[in-house]
Amino acid sequence: MNTTHHSFVKLLTVATLVLSAGLAQAATATATLNVTATVSTNCTISATPVAFGAYDPVSGGNVTASGTVVVACTKSATGLTVGLNNGANYTTTRNLIGSGSNTDKLAYTLMQPISGQPTTCPSYGAGTAWTSAATLALSSPTSKASRTYNVCGQMAAGQDVAVDSGYTDSVTATINF
Repeated sequence: MNTTHHSFVKLLTVATLVLSAGLAQAATATATLNVTATVSTNCTISATPVAFGAYDPVSGGNVTASGTVVVACTKSATGLTVGLNNGANYTTTRNLIGSGSNTDKLAYTLMQPISGQPTTCPSYGAGTAWTSAATLALSSPTSKASRTYNVCGQMAAGQDVAVDSGYTDSVTATINF
């Protein structure tokens, strides 16, 4: 009986161990992993030229032309303005200067588009001059898509200048954000 009893105790021990192993559960713990990002205001700007074309100082009239500034900014950015500096040949007004030894100057102005109509220029002699001091205020963008604004050039008739196919100036457009 001893052997049977001993075998029975072994069997009972093994069964107890198997049952308690099945009842044992793995322990767990959890933690929260926060994920964050910061979106900052950013803008880009590009420009197309204002090309007045042919100017007739003898019998021609006032000349107008337009170029563009194209801006793209972070959605919902606020306080956006675009300014144009005075150009490379400024004296008391912006000037196109002749090429080579020709130092004649063709005076011109750059005007902002009509308020609320970014691609519409004002009539000649009207509107708001566009300078670094007189910036164009932009509305807050509803997306990051680019927006186009006309730069409206005006040149008065009757300026006394020499023949030259290379009158130029260089104006810098700046977006402030």
